[in-house]
Amino acid sequence: MSSSVQTRRTFLAASATAALTQVLPTSKIWADTRSSENDHLRGSAVTLARAIQSRQISSEQAVDACLRRIEEVNPKINAVVTLCRKEALEQARKADDDLRRGVCRGPWHGVPMTIKDSLDTAGVKTTAGTEGRKDFIPKSNATVVDRLLRSGAILLGKTNTPEITMDYRTDNLLFGSTKNPYNIAKSPGGSSGGAAAIVAAGGSPFDVGSDTGGSIRVPSGFCGTAGIKPTSGRVPRTGHIIGFEVGYFEPLTQLGPIARHVEDLFPLLKTIAGSDDDDPAVVDMPLLDPEVVDISRLRISFHSDNGVLAAVDQVRAAVESAVSALKNAGCSVEQNCPKPLSRIMDIWHSSLRSDGGESIKAMLAKAGTKRCHRFLEVYQESEPLRGDEFNRFLRHWQEFRADMHRWFTQYDAIVCPVNAYASLPVEYPLGELLAGFTYTYAYNLTGWPGAVVRAGTSPDGVPIGVQIIARPWREDVCLAVAGHLERVLGGWKMPEL
Repeated sequence: MSSSVQTRRTFLAASATAALTQVLPTSKIWADTRSSENDHLRGSAVTLARAIQSRQISSEQAVDACLRRIEEVNPKINAVVTLCRKEALEQARKADDDLRRGVCRGPWHGVPMTIKDSLDTAGVKTTAGTEGRKDFIPKSNATVVDRLLRSGAILLGKTNTPEITMDYRTDNLLFGSTKNPYNIAKSPGGSSGGAAAIVAAGGSPFDVGSDTGGSIRVPSGFCGTAGIKPTSGRVPRTGHIIGFEVGYFEPLTQLGPIARHVEDLFPLLKTIAGSDDDDPAVVDMPLLDPEVVDISRLRISFHSDNGVLAAVDQVRAAVESAVSALKNAGCSVEQNCPKPLSRIMDIWHSSLRSDGGESIKAMLAKAGTKRCHRFLEVYQESEPLRGDEFNRFLRHWQEFRADMHRWFTQYDAIVCPVNAYASLPVEYPLGELLAGFTYTYAYNLTGWPGAVVRAGTSPDGVPIGVQIIARPWREDVCLAVAGHLERVLGGWKMPEL
């Protein structure tokens, strides 16, 4: 080998290491959450990325292990609806060849991932769970997908979602229902239920979900994964079935990562955040590092009753466990629920139905869907508000946001339930249980960031998550608190499927 070639390879390897260091955390504060280097179905995506790039394990081995795990568990939980076996293995072999030549594409070089089926993937079927797109193959990637692929990640397949993501149950006419990997009689939640279920089951290190009313946080809560809905305007929604073009309720929807370990969320968010010059709502605000947050100086508010529906005993116990862990860390902790939350249901109902379902109809028409799932009929059958009613709704929404902002000035974070219920069956009447979801959709209406981490277990074996809410653009606080709770309370555990 010539000296010039050797010099170039050394330079490329050093550049790859520098790129990895810029995105992936190195601090010892994450060390306690890492699994064995030899168990890549349990370890973090960060650990796996380092193992691949240091060539302790090949990308092909990692991808093959995930594919085998998917094939083992997916018949039971129905989480992955499109599998890219051949393509993923080919890309993994190329990633390994590149590393042997000293070439690294980015921080996620050779790391496998799945992606929610509501996000476009070039050359790979993307249905969003609606019949009109059952054979739709996009020509381009959603921005978040493109950024992950350019950072070296490898697509394993697409994960199940309710039709056009508009439900808390993961069920559609194309693929049917996804089951919770901890108890297949139970729901994984929605709409990112397929994403959370396969990540929790060890089939994928991470996924990217969407959250319009809790669709990242609810599945993370019921499946024991770590997830974050970022601040409204943090991540571009270009290429998602619900994007900025849907109209007045577009600020509700945000994209964010779901992983088994909290340490993965910040580097994944760092990869996908920032303007793409397409989604006009995205703001290039600095993404602050959770590792520099001093937990002991935080002022924490907590509650298990939001004034709409009190959480059941098991959920309240999980919140209390989290609160105890934060007290022991030196946080200032106070039980105090924001009073504006008591009026949340009226605002939420108006936010999704005030146009008489025209936004939903437009999305279905664009997809070419003639027959839709029964739960979408509720939106389409609603009566549109008159002009004065619509103006009053918008005013009440903004008054709610203002009142919540004023209340939050005395705290750094809120710890509360993800849902009022500890678990729900695969099929359940959403209308009767909708109040239980007020704990998540309140923060789609404010636009604040919210992370979820496991803090308990229901009597039927389903994980119970707690939610950490922070002020706008302070995802670092959410993740610092979630990371501490994960270390103290144990976080994700592999289900016995």
